[in-house]
Amino acid sequence: MPRSVNHVASRARRKKVLKQTRGYWGRRKNVWTVAKNAHERGLQFAYVGRKLKKRQYRSLWIVRINAACRPEGISYSQFMGKVHKAGLTLNRKALADLAMHHPAAFKAVVDAVK
Repeated sequence: MPRSVNHVASRARRKKVLKQTRGYWGRRKNVWTVAKNAHERGLQFAYVGRKLKKRQYRSLWIVRINAACRPEGISYSQFMGKVHKAGLTLNRKALADLAMHHPAAFKAVVDAVK
């Protein structure tokens, strides 16, 4: 009795990967073995990128808060220490938004913690 191979399912798996590699350069988009490796590598970069994005946003918020604190005569680390001592529950994202879009409100926060 001949061996039965499910060509429909295996072809569907390949088509799914090849569809996701559309737009890649050269053989990475249309040769199965090359495309599979490129696709797996791309998924790894995407996973790492989702973690890096959070890190980069936090550092951006810190830079913005520091830039807004300096004219008030206080450094970022001193400011954050006083914010925690004062018991303010504003996070870095909210503080950076205040510093960028509402400088008067940020100045009020700085004066409150000094």
